[in-house]
Amino acid sequence: MASALYQSIELLSREKGIEPQIVVGAVEEAIALATRKYYKTQENMRGELNKDTGEITAYIYKTVVANDDELEDPVNQITLEEANELAPGVEVGSEIRMYRDTTPLGRIAAQLAKQVIFQKVREAERDTVFNEYAHREKEVLNATVKRIEGQDVIYDLGKAEARCPKREQSRLEQFTIGERVRVVLLKVDRAAKGPQVIVSRAAPELVQNLFQSEVPEIYDNTVTIRAIAREAGERTKIAVQSRDKDVDPVGACVGMKGMRVQSIIRELRGEKIDIIEFSEEITTFAEKALQPAKVSRVSITDLTDKQLEVIVDDTQLSLAIGKKGQNVRLAAKLLGWKIDIKSEEEKRQEVEQQMQALTGGPSTPIEQVTELGEGIIQKLVAAGITTVEGLADMTPEQLEEIPGIGEKTLERISVAVRHYFGHFEEGEEPEPSATAGEAGAPEPEGIDEPAALTAAADTGTISEGESEIETAEAVAGTAEAELENSQEVLEEATEDQDETAAELAVDNVPDVDEGTEENEEGGA
Repeated sequence: MASALYQSIELLSREKGIEPQIVVGAVEEAIALATRKYYKTQENMRGELNKDTGEITAYIYKTVVANDDELEDPVNQITLEEANELAPGVEVGSEIRMYRDTTPLGRIAAQLAKQVIFQKVREAERDTVFNEYAHREKEVLNATVKRIEGQDVIYDLGKAEARCPKREQSRLEQFTIGERVRVVLLKVDRAAKGPQVIVSRAAPELVQNLFQSEVPEIYDNTVTIRAIAREAGERTKIAVQSRDKDVDPVGACVGMKGMRVQSIIRELRGEKIDIIEFSEEITTFAEKALQPAKVSRVSITDLTDKQLEVIVDDTQLSLAIGKKGQNVRLAAKLLGWKIDIKSEEEKRQEVEQQMQALTGGPSTPIEQVTELGEGIIQKLVAAGITTVEGLADMTPEQLEEIPGIGEKTLERISVAVRHYFGHFEEGEEPEPSATAGEAGAPEPEGIDEPAALTAAADTGTISEGESEIETAEAVAGTAEAELENSQEVLEEATEDQDETAAELAVDNVPDVDEGTEENEEGGA
Protein backbone atom coordinates (compact mmCIF):
# COMPACT_ATOMS: atom_id res chain seq x y z
CA MET A 1 0.00 0.00 0.00
CA ALA A 2 1.29 3.43 -0.87
CA SER A 3 2.32 5.68 1.92
CA ALA A 4 0.40 8.80 2.87
CA LEU A 5 3.17 10.97 1.40
CA TYR A 6 2.94 9.28 -1.98
CA GLN A 7 -0.87 9.55 -1.95
CA SER A 8 -0.53 13.31 -1.37
CA ILE A 9 1.86 13.48 -4.29
CA GLU A 10 -0.61 11.71 -6.57
CA LEU A 11 -3.40 14.08 -5.49
CA LEU A 12 -1.22 17.11 -6.24
CA SER A 13 -0.30 15.65 -9.62
CA ARG A 14 -3.93 15.21 -10.65
CA GLU A 15 -4.77 18.74 -9.52
CA LYS A 16 -1.95 20.32 -11.48
CA GLY A 17 -2.31 17.99 -14.45
CA ILE A 18 1.23 16.66 -14.28
CA GLU A 19 2.76 13.20 -13.89
CA PRO A 20 3.32 11.92 -10.30
CA GLN A 21 6.86 10.92 -11.19
CA ILE A 22 7.66 14.60 -11.83
CA VAL A 23 6.58 15.50 -8.29
CA VAL A 24 8.50 12.55 -6.85
CA GLY A 25 11.63 13.66 -8.68
CA ALA A 26 11.15 17.19 -7.32
CA VAL A 27 10.94 15.84 -3.75
CA GLU A 28 14.07 13.71 -4.14
CA GLU A 29 16.04 16.60 -5.64
CA ALA A 30 14.91 18.91 -2.83
CA ILE A 31 16.06 16.45 -0.13
CA ALA A 32 19.44 15.98 -1.83
CA LEU A 33 19.96 19.73 -2.09
CA ALA A 34 19.01 20.33 1.54
CA THR A 35 21.31 17.50 2.74
CA ARG A 36 24.29 18.74 0.73
CA LYS A 37 23.79 22.22 2.10
CA TYR A 38 23.55 20.89 5.65
CA TYR A 39 26.77 18.88 5.37
CA LYS A 40 28.45 21.67 3.39
CA THR A 41 29.85 19.35 0.76
CA GLN A 42 30.22 19.54 -3.00
CA GLU A 43 29.91 15.79 -3.49
CA ASN A 44 27.34 14.40 -5.90
CA MET A 45 24.23 13.66 -3.87
CA ARG A 46 20.85 12.13 -4.65
CA GLY A 47 17.63 11.62 -2.79
CA GLU A 48 15.41 8.56 -2.76
CA LEU A 49 11.74 8.16 -1.82
CA ASN A 50 10.31 4.83 -0.76
CA LYS A 51 6.73 4.68 -2.12
CA ASP A 52 5.62 2.00 0.37
CA THR A 53 7.05 3.44 3.56
CA GLY A 54 7.30 7.09 2.60
CA GLU A 55 10.88 7.22 3.88
CA ILE A 56 13.26 9.66 2.17
CA THR A 57 16.99 8.96 2.13
CA ALA A 58 19.98 10.86 0.79
CA TYR A 59 23.29 9.46 -0.36
CA ILE A 60 26.46 10.52 -2.12
CA TYR A 61 27.87 8.47 -4.99
CA LYS A 62 31.35 8.15 -6.42
CA THR A 63 32.58 6.64 -9.65
CA VAL A 64 35.12 3.81 -9.39
CA VAL A 65 38.40 4.23 -11.33
CA ALA A 66 41.21 1.73 -11.79
CA ASN A 67 44.11 3.45 -9.96
CA ASP A 68 45.46 6.78 -8.80
CA ASP A 69 46.70 7.70 -12.27
CA GLU A 70 43.08 7.88 -13.54
CA LEU A 71 41.83 9.70 -10.45
CA GLU A 72 40.95 13.21 -11.77
CA ASP A 73 38.26 14.29 -9.28
CA PRO A 74 38.99 12.99 -5.79
CA VAL A 75 35.66 14.39 -4.49
CA ASN A 76 33.47 12.42 -6.87
CA GLN A 77 35.79 9.57 -7.82
CA ILE A 78 37.32 6.66 -5.88
CA THR A 79 39.98 4.10 -6.73
CA LEU A 80 39.16 0.44 -7.16
CA GLU A 81 41.25 -0.52 -4.11
CA GLU A 82 39.36 1.84 -1.79
CA ALA A 83 36.02 0.82 -3.27
CA ASN A 84 36.71 -2.90 -2.58
CA GLU A 85 37.24 -2.07 1.09
CA LEU A 86 33.76 -0.49 1.27
CA ALA A 87 31.96 -2.89 -1.09
CA PRO A 88 33.85 -6.03 -2.12
CA GLY A 89 33.40 -7.11 -5.72
CA VAL A 90 32.83 -3.67 -7.16
CA GLU A 91 34.03 -3.07 -10.74
CA VAL A 92 35.68 -0.16 -12.53
CA GLY A 93 33.10 2.31 -13.90
CA SER A 94 30.38 1.45 -11.40
CA GLU A 95 29.09 3.73 -8.63
CA ILE A 96 29.42 3.25 -4.95
CA ARG A 97 26.85 4.78 -2.56
CA MET A 98 27.49 6.25 0.87
CA TYR A 99 24.30 7.21 2.71
CA ARG A 100 23.98 10.35 4.81
CA ASP A 101 21.82 10.70 7.88
CA THR A 102 18.86 13.05 7.22
CA THR A 103 17.68 13.09 10.81
CA PRO A 104 19.59 16.24 11.78
CA LEU A 105 17.92 18.26 9.00
CA GLY A 106 16.00 21.08 10.64
CA ARG A 107 13.44 23.77 9.75
CA ILE A 108 15.73 25.69 7.39
CA ALA A 109 16.48 22.58 5.35
CA ALA A 110 12.76 21.76 5.21
CA GLN A 111 11.96 25.28 4.01
CA LEU A 112 14.59 25.00 1.29
CA ALA A 113 13.19 21.65 0.21
CA LYS A 114 9.70 23.17 0.06
CA GLN A 115 10.83 25.98 -2.24
CA VAL A 116 12.58 23.55 -4.53
CA ILE A 117 9.49 21.34 -4.73
CA PHE A 118 7.20 24.28 -5.56
CA GLN A 119 9.59 25.54 -8.21
CA LYS A 120 9.83 22.16 -9.89
CA VAL A 121 6.08 21.71 -9.80
CA ARG A 122 5.51 25.14 -11.40
CA GLU A 123 8.01 24.40 -14.14
CA ALA A 124 6.35 21.06 -14.78
CA GLU A 125 2.96 22.75 -14.89
CA ARG A 126 4.20 25.31 -17.45
CA ASP A 127 5.62 22.55 -19.60
CA THR A 128 2.35 20.64 -19.44
CA VAL A 129 0.30 23.70 -20.39
CA PHE A 130 2.68 24.57 -23.21
CA ASN A 131 2.54 21.08 -24.65
CA GLU A 132 -1.25 21.13 -24.40
CA TYR A 133 -1.96 24.48 -26.10
CA ALA A 134 1.14 25.41 -28.11
CA HIS A 135 -0.12 23.70 -31.27
CA ARG A 136 -3.67 25.06 -30.95
CA GLU A 137 -3.09 28.72 -31.81
CA LYS A 138 -6.01 30.49 -33.58
CA GLU A 139 -8.34 27.78 -32.25
CA VAL A 140 -11.64 28.75 -30.61
CA LEU A 141 -12.00 27.39 -27.08
CA ASN A 142 -14.82 27.31 -24.57
CA ALA A 143 -13.86 29.13 -21.38
CA THR A 144 -15.36 30.31 -18.12
CA VAL A 145 -14.80 33.75 -16.65
CA LYS A 146 -12.80 33.06 -13.49
CA ARG A 147 -11.91 36.53 -12.25
CA ILE A 148 -11.18 40.08 -13.37
CA GLU A 149 -7.79 41.58 -12.60
CA GLY A 150 -7.73 45.29 -13.39
CA GLN A 151 -8.52 45.61 -17.09
CA ASP A 152 -7.64 41.97 -17.81
CA VAL A 153 -10.09 39.09 -17.72
CA ILE A 154 -8.85 35.70 -16.49
CA TYR A 155 -10.54 32.67 -18.07
CA ASP A 156 -10.51 29.06 -16.94
CA LEU A 157 -9.81 26.72 -19.84
CA GLY A 158 -10.08 23.57 -17.74
CA LYS A 159 -6.43 22.58 -17.65
CA ALA A 160 -5.00 26.06 -17.38
CA GLU A 161 -5.83 29.70 -16.88
CA ALA A 162 -5.84 32.17 -19.74
CA ARG A 163 -5.52 35.93 -19.74
CA CYS A 164 -7.39 38.30 -22.06
CA PRO A 165 -5.74 41.77 -22.10
CA LYS A 166 -7.68 44.96 -22.65
CA ARG A 167 -6.59 45.34 -26.30
CA GLU A 168 -8.09 41.92 -27.12
CA GLN A 169 -11.51 42.73 -25.66
CA SER A 170 -14.56 44.17 -27.36
CA ARG A 171 -15.74 47.49 -25.97
CA LEU A 172 -19.35 46.26 -26.09
CA GLU A 173 -18.73 43.26 -23.83
CA GLN A 174 -18.91 43.01 -20.06
CA PHE A 175 -18.77 39.63 -18.34
CA THR A 176 -19.72 38.29 -14.94
CA ILE A 177 -17.88 35.67 -12.93
CA GLY A 178 -18.80 32.17 -14.02
CA GLU A 179 -20.13 33.15 -17.47
CA ARG A 180 -19.24 30.79 -20.30
CA VAL A 181 -17.89 32.37 -23.48
CA ARG A 182 -15.87 31.47 -26.57
CA VAL A 183 -12.35 32.78 -26.90
CA VAL A 184 -9.61 32.56 -29.54
CA LEU A 185 -6.24 31.20 -28.43
CA LEU A 186 -3.63 33.71 -29.57
CA LYS A 187 -0.35 32.39 -28.19
CA VAL A 188 1.29 30.52 -25.34
CA ASP A 189 4.10 32.36 -23.57
CA ARG A 190 6.36 29.76 -22.04
CA ALA A 191 8.60 32.19 -20.16
CA ALA A 192 5.77 34.20 -18.61
CA LYS A 193 4.88 34.14 -14.94
CA GLY A 194 1.34 33.33 -13.90
CA PRO A 195 -1.22 32.67 -16.65
CA GLN A 196 0.79 32.13 -19.79
CA VAL A 197 -2.03 31.43 -22.25
CA ILE A 198 -3.21 34.60 -24.06
CA VAL A 199 -6.73 34.56 -25.50
CA SER A 200 -8.80 37.11 -27.44
CA ARG A 201 -12.40 38.11 -28.02
CA ALA A 202 -11.46 40.58 -30.77
CA ALA A 203 -9.82 38.21 -33.25
CA PRO A 204 -11.51 37.62 -36.66
CA GLU A 205 -11.29 33.87 -36.08
CA LEU A 206 -14.07 34.19 -33.49
CA VAL A 207 -16.50 35.50 -36.12
CA GLN A 208 -15.41 32.76 -38.52
CA ASN A 209 -16.07 30.08 -35.89
CA LEU A 210 -19.49 31.54 -35.10
CA PHE A 211 -20.46 31.44 -38.78
CA GLN A 212 -19.28 27.85 -39.03
CA SER A 213 -21.48 26.97 -36.06
CA GLU A 214 -24.57 28.82 -37.30
CA VAL A 215 -24.37 28.25 -41.09
CA PRO A 216 -24.44 24.59 -42.21
CA GLU A 217 -23.32 25.55 -45.73
CA ILE A 218 -20.07 26.94 -44.29
CA TYR A 219 -19.58 23.91 -42.08
CA ASP A 220 -19.81 21.50 -45.05
CA ASN A 221 -17.71 23.83 -47.29
CA THR A 222 -20.51 24.60 -49.73
CA VAL A 223 -19.92 28.24 -48.84
CA THR A 224 -16.39 29.33 -47.96
CA ILE A 225 -15.19 32.39 -46.08
CA ARG A 226 -12.55 34.09 -48.23
CA ALA A 227 -11.66 37.10 -46.05
CA ILE A 228 -12.62 38.76 -42.78
CA ALA A 229 -11.87 42.29 -41.57
CA ARG A 230 -12.95 43.19 -38.06
CA GLU A 231 -12.83 46.05 -35.61
CA ALA A 232 -14.12 44.49 -32.41
CA GLY A 233 -17.18 46.18 -30.98
CA GLU A 234 -17.74 48.29 -34.10
CA ARG A 235 -18.12 46.46 -37.42
CA THR A 236 -17.06 43.32 -39.25
CA LYS A 237 -16.89 42.76 -42.99
CA ILE A 238 -16.87 39.15 -44.18
CA ALA A 239 -16.47 38.00 -47.80
CA VAL A 240 -18.06 34.66 -48.72
CA GLN A 241 -18.08 32.59 -51.90
CA SER A 242 -20.25 29.67 -52.97
CA ARG A 243 -18.93 26.49 -54.54
CA ASP A 244 -22.42 25.66 -55.80
CA LYS A 245 -23.92 28.05 -58.36
CA ASP A 246 -27.40 27.29 -57.01
CA VAL A 247 -26.51 28.45 -53.49
CA ASP A 248 -26.52 32.15 -52.68
CA PRO A 249 -23.59 32.68 -50.26
CA VAL A 250 -24.93 35.91 -48.77
CA GLY A 251 -28.43 34.53 -48.34
CA ALA A 252 -27.11 31.37 -46.69
CA CYS A 253 -25.22 33.43 -44.11
CA VAL A 254 -28.12 35.77 -43.44
CA GLY A 255 -30.66 32.99 -43.06
CA MET A 256 -34.45 33.07 -43.04
CA LYS A 257 -35.48 36.56 -41.89
CA GLY A 258 -31.91 37.10 -40.76
CA MET A 259 -32.07 34.47 -38.01
CA ARG A 260 -28.55 33.12 -38.55
CA VAL A 261 -26.72 36.42 -38.63
CA GLN A 262 -28.82 37.80 -35.77
CA SER A 263 -27.71 34.91 -33.59
CA ILE A 264 -24.08 35.80 -34.30
CA ILE A 265 -24.72 39.48 -33.62
CA ARG A 266 -26.21 38.61 -30.23
CA GLU A 267 -23.13 36.54 -29.40
CA LEU A 268 -20.95 39.54 -30.28
CA ARG A 269 -23.10 41.90 -28.15
CA GLY A 270 -24.58 43.86 -31.06
CA GLU A 271 -21.57 44.22 -33.33
CA LYS A 272 -22.53 45.17 -36.92
CA ILE A 273 -21.75 42.62 -39.63
CA ASP A 274 -21.55 43.26 -43.40
CA ILE A 275 -21.73 40.10 -45.52
CA ILE A 276 -20.22 40.57 -48.99
CA GLU A 277 -20.04 38.23 -51.95
CA PHE A 278 -16.44 37.58 -52.94
CA SER A 279 -15.30 38.31 -56.49
CA GLU A 280 -12.05 37.46 -58.24
CA GLU A 281 -12.28 40.77 -60.11
CA ILE A 282 -10.68 43.23 -57.72
CA THR A 283 -12.62 46.26 -58.98
CA THR A 284 -15.96 44.49 -58.57
CA PHE A 285 -14.90 43.23 -55.15
CA ALA A 286 -13.94 46.77 -54.13
CA GLU A 287 -17.37 48.11 -55.11
CA LYS A 288 -19.06 45.51 -52.92
CA ALA A 289 -16.60 45.95 -50.06
CA LEU A 290 -17.41 49.67 -49.79
CA GLN A 291 -21.12 49.03 -49.29
CA PRO A 292 -23.46 50.62 -48.29
CA ALA A 293 -21.89 53.46 -50.31
CA LYS A 294 -22.56 53.50 -54.06
CA VAL A 295 -19.34 53.59 -56.09
CA SER A 296 -19.18 55.35 -59.46
CA ARG A 297 -16.04 53.61 -60.74
CA VAL A 298 -12.91 51.83 -59.54
CA SER A 299 -9.54 51.85 -61.26
CA ILE A 300 -6.18 50.25 -60.48
CA THR A 301 -3.50 52.91 -60.07
CA ASP A 302 -0.55 50.71 -59.08
CA LEU A 303 -0.64 46.96 -59.57
CA THR A 304 2.71 46.35 -57.89
CA ASP A 305 1.88 48.19 -54.66
CA LYS A 306 -1.80 47.14 -54.87
CA GLN A 307 -3.37 50.60 -54.94
CA LEU A 308 -6.92 51.37 -56.03
CA GLU A 309 -8.61 54.66 -56.85
CA VAL A 310 -12.33 54.78 -56.07
CA ILE A 311 -14.56 57.57 -57.38
CA VAL A 312 -17.89 58.19 -55.65
CA ASP A 313 -20.59 60.80 -55.98
CA ASP A 314 -20.17 63.90 -53.86
CA THR A 315 -23.13 62.87 -51.72
CA GLN A 316 -21.67 59.39 -51.15
CA LEU A 317 -18.17 60.45 -50.07
CA SER A 318 -18.82 60.58 -46.32
CA LEU A 319 -20.74 57.29 -46.44
CA ALA A 320 -17.93 55.56 -48.33
CA ILE A 321 -15.29 56.78 -45.88
CA GLY A 322 -17.42 55.92 -42.86
CA LYS A 323 -17.25 57.13 -39.29
CA LYS A 324 -13.63 58.02 -38.54
CA GLY A 325 -12.65 56.26 -41.78
CA GLN A 326 -13.90 52.90 -40.55
CA ASN A 327 -15.69 51.76 -43.72
CA VAL A 328 -12.77 52.35 -46.09
CA ARG A 329 -10.30 51.01 -43.52
CA LEU A 330 -12.17 47.72 -43.21
CA ALA A 331 -12.61 47.51 -46.98
CA ALA A 332 -8.87 47.97 -47.51
CA LYS A 333 -8.13 45.28 -44.93
CA LEU A 334 -10.65 42.95 -46.56
CA LEU A 335 -9.20 43.47 -50.05
CA GLY A 336 -5.57 43.61 -49.02
CA TRP A 337 -5.22 46.69 -51.26
CA LYS A 338 -4.70 50.39 -50.53
CA ILE A 339 -7.80 52.44 -51.36
CA ASP A 340 -7.83 56.13 -52.28
CA ILE A 341 -11.38 57.53 -52.29
CA LYS A 342 -12.18 60.72 -54.19
CA SER A 343 -15.40 62.53 -55.01
CA GLU A 344 -16.41 63.42 -58.55
CA GLU A 345 -15.56 67.08 -57.94
CA GLU A 346 -12.11 66.25 -56.56
CA LYS A 347 -11.41 64.00 -59.54
CA ARG A 348 -12.55 66.67 -61.97
CA GLN A 349 -10.23 69.25 -60.41
CA GLU A 350 -7.38 66.77 -60.46
CA VAL A 351 -7.94 66.04 -64.16
CA GLU A 352 -8.04 69.74 -64.94
CA GLN A 353 -4.75 70.29 -63.13
CA GLN A 354 -3.18 67.38 -65.00
CA MET A 355 -4.38 68.69 -68.34
CA GLN A 356 -3.12 72.14 -67.51
CA ALA A 357 0.24 70.74 -66.51
CA LEU A 358 0.31 68.59 -69.65
CA THR A 359 -0.40 71.50 -71.99
CA GLY A 360 1.84 73.86 -70.06
CA GLY A 361 -1.14 76.05 -69.06
CA PRO A 362 -1.68 79.68 -70.07
CA SER A 363 1.54 81.57 -69.57
CA THR A 364 2.41 85.04 -70.83
CA PRO A 365 5.96 86.38 -70.45
CA ILE A 366 6.13 89.22 -67.99
CA GLU A 367 7.92 91.31 -70.59
CA GLN A 368 4.52 91.75 -72.30
CA VAL A 369 3.48 94.20 -69.54
CA THR A 370 5.63 97.08 -70.72
CA GLU A 371 4.01 99.50 -68.30
CA LEU A 372 6.15 97.94 -65.58
CA GLY A 373 9.40 99.18 -67.02
CA GLU A 374 12.64 97.32 -67.51
CA GLY A 375 13.85 97.86 -63.97
CA ILE A 376 10.82 96.32 -62.29
CA ILE A 377 10.72 93.48 -64.80
CA GLN A 378 14.33 92.59 -64.07
CA LYS A 379 13.66 92.57 -60.32
CA LEU A 380 10.64 90.30 -60.77
CA VAL A 381 12.52 87.93 -63.05
CA ALA A 382 15.37 87.78 -60.55
CA ALA A 383 12.80 86.75 -57.91
CA GLY A 384 11.57 83.90 -60.15
CA ILE A 385 8.42 85.62 -61.49
CA THR A 386 8.53 85.18 -65.25
CA THR A 387 4.83 85.11 -66.26
CA VAL A 388 2.00 87.59 -65.95
CA GLU A 389 -0.22 84.87 -64.44
CA GLY A 390 2.33 84.16 -61.73
CA LEU A 391 2.57 87.87 -60.94
CA ALA A 392 -1.22 88.17 -60.73
CA ASP A 393 -1.43 85.25 -58.27
CA MET A 394 0.99 86.85 -55.81
CA THR A 395 -0.21 88.79 -52.79
CA PRO A 396 1.05 92.29 -51.92
CA GLU A 397 2.87 90.84 -48.91
CA GLN A 398 4.73 88.41 -51.15
CA LEU A 399 5.69 91.16 -53.57
CA GLU A 400 6.98 93.42 -50.78
CA GLU A 401 9.41 90.66 -49.81
CA ILE A 402 11.19 91.09 -53.17
CA PRO A 403 14.23 93.39 -52.87
CA GLY A 404 13.63 96.80 -54.42
CA ILE A 405 9.80 96.60 -54.38
CA GLY A 406 8.27 99.41 -52.32
CA GLU A 407 4.77 100.79 -51.89
CA LYS A 408 4.92 102.99 -54.98
CA THR A 409 6.30 100.18 -57.11
CA LEU A 410 3.65 97.84 -55.69
CA GLU A 411 0.91 100.25 -56.71
CA ARG A 412 2.43 100.61 -60.16
CA ILE A 413 2.54 96.82 -60.58
CA SER A 414 -1.11 96.54 -59.54
CA VAL A 415 -2.19 99.20 -62.06
CA ALA A 416 -0.13 97.64 -64.85
CA VAL A 417 -1.58 94.15 -64.24
CA ARG A 418 -5.14 95.51 -64.15
CA HIS A 419 -4.59 97.37 -67.40
CA TYR A 420 -3.13 94.26 -69.00
CA PHE A 421 -6.05 91.99 -68.12
CA GLY A 422 -8.50 94.81 -68.86
CA HIS A 423 -7.62 94.54 -72.54
CA PHE A 424 -8.84 90.92 -72.54
CA GLU A 425 -12.08 91.85 -70.80
CA GLU A 426 -12.74 94.51 -73.50
CA GLY A 427 -11.94 91.98 -76.24
CA GLU A 428 -8.71 93.68 -77.30
CA GLU A 429 -5.38 92.02 -77.80
CA PRO A 430 -2.50 93.97 -76.26
CA GLU A 431 0.31 94.52 -78.69
CA PRO A 432 3.42 92.75 -77.45
CA SER A 433 5.78 95.53 -78.58
CA ALA A 434 3.56 98.51 -77.72
CA THR A 435 5.10 101.21 -75.59
CA ALA A 436 3.42 103.78 -73.40
CA GLY A 437 3.63 106.40 -76.19
CA GLU A 438 2.31 104.02 -78.90
CA ALA A 439 -0.58 102.74 -76.82
CA GLY A 440 -1.83 106.25 -76.12
CA ALA A 441 -1.26 109.54 -77.91
CA PRO A 442 1.78 109.96 -80.15
CA GLU A 443 5.02 110.91 -78.53
CA PRO A 444 5.36 114.70 -78.40
CA GLU A 445 8.09 116.11 -80.50
CA GLY A 446 10.96 117.87 -78.89
CA ILE A 447 11.16 115.57 -75.85
CA ASP A 448 14.27 113.43 -76.05
CA GLU A 449 15.10 110.70 -73.58
CA PRO A 450 18.17 111.62 -71.54
CA ALA A 451 21.35 109.90 -72.60
CA ALA A 452 21.87 108.54 -69.09
CA LEU A 453 18.49 106.75 -69.15
CA THR A 454 19.21 105.36 -72.60
CA ALA A 455 22.57 104.02 -71.49
CA ALA A 456 21.08 102.57 -68.32
CA ALA A 457 18.31 100.87 -70.26
CA ASP A 458 20.89 99.32 -72.61
CA THR A 459 22.87 97.91 -69.71
CA GLY A 460 19.79 96.81 -67.76
CA THR A 461 20.60 98.92 -64.69
CA ILE A 462 17.64 101.29 -64.55
CA SER A 463 16.75 101.97 -60.95
CA GLU A 464 13.32 102.39 -59.53
CA GLY A 465 13.60 106.21 -59.57
CA GLU A 466 14.76 106.24 -63.20
CA SER A 467 11.80 104.05 -64.17
CA GLU A 468 9.47 106.53 -62.53
CA ILE A 469 11.11 109.41 -64.49
CA GLU A 470 10.61 107.45 -67.70
CA THR A 471 6.92 106.92 -66.89
CA ALA A 472 6.53 110.60 -65.96
CA GLU A 473 7.96 111.66 -69.33
CA ALA A 474 5.55 109.36 -71.14
CA VAL A 475 2.64 110.78 -69.18
CA ALA A 476 3.87 114.34 -69.90
CA GLY A 477 4.00 113.55 -73.61
CA THR A 478 0.47 112.16 -73.49
CA ALA A 479 -0.76 115.26 -71.64
CA GLU A 480 0.89 117.63 -74.17
CA ALA A 481 -0.65 115.75 -77.06
CA GLU A 482 -4.04 115.99 -75.44
CA LEU A 483 -3.45 119.73 -74.87
CA GLU A 484 -2.68 120.24 -78.58
CA ASN A 485 -5.84 118.39 -79.53
CA SER A 486 -7.81 120.54 -77.12
CA GLN A 487 -6.35 123.73 -78.60
CA GLU A 488 -7.26 122.63 -82.12
CA VAL A 489 -10.81 121.92 -81.04
CA LEU A 490 -10.98 125.29 -79.28
CA GLU A 491 -9.74 127.16 -82.38
CA GLU A 492 -12.28 125.43 -84.58
CA ALA A 493 -15.01 126.33 -82.10
CA THR A 494 -13.83 129.98 -82.05
CA GLU A 495 -13.91 130.23 -85.85
CA ASP A 496 -17.40 128.80 -85.96
CA GLN A 497 -18.49 131.24 -83.26
CA ASP A 498 -17.00 134.22 -85.18
CA GLU A 499 -18.74 133.27 -88.37
CA THR A 500 -22.03 132.97 -86.57
CA ALA A 501 -21.58 136.35 -84.88
CA ALA A 502 -20.67 138.04 -88.16
CA GLU A 503 -23.77 136.69 -89.84
CA LEU A 504 -25.90 137.97 -86.98
CA ALA A 505 -24.26 141.42 -87.21
CA VAL A 506 -24.93 141.69 -90.93
CA ASP A 507 -28.56 140.84 -90.46
CA ASN A 508 -29.01 143.53 -87.80
CA VAL A 509 -27.22 146.46 -89.67
CA PRO A 510 -29.84 148.87 -91.32
CA ASP A 511 -29.71 149.61 -95.02
CA VAL A 512 -27.25 152.48 -95.54
CA ASP A 513 -28.96 153.85 -98.62
CA GLU A 514 -32.37 153.96 -96.94
CA GLY A 515 -30.98 155.76 -93.94
CA THR A 516 -29.26 158.30 -96.07
CA GLU A 517 -32.41 159.09 -97.98
CA GLU A 518 -34.39 159.55 -94.77
CA ASN A 519 -31.78 161.87 -93.38
CA GLU A 520 -31.82 163.98 -96.51
CA GLU A 521 -35.62 164.30 -96.40
CA GLY A 522 -35.56 165.32 -92.76
CA GLY A 523 -32.97 168.00 -93.50
CA ALA A 524 -35.05 169.44 -96.26
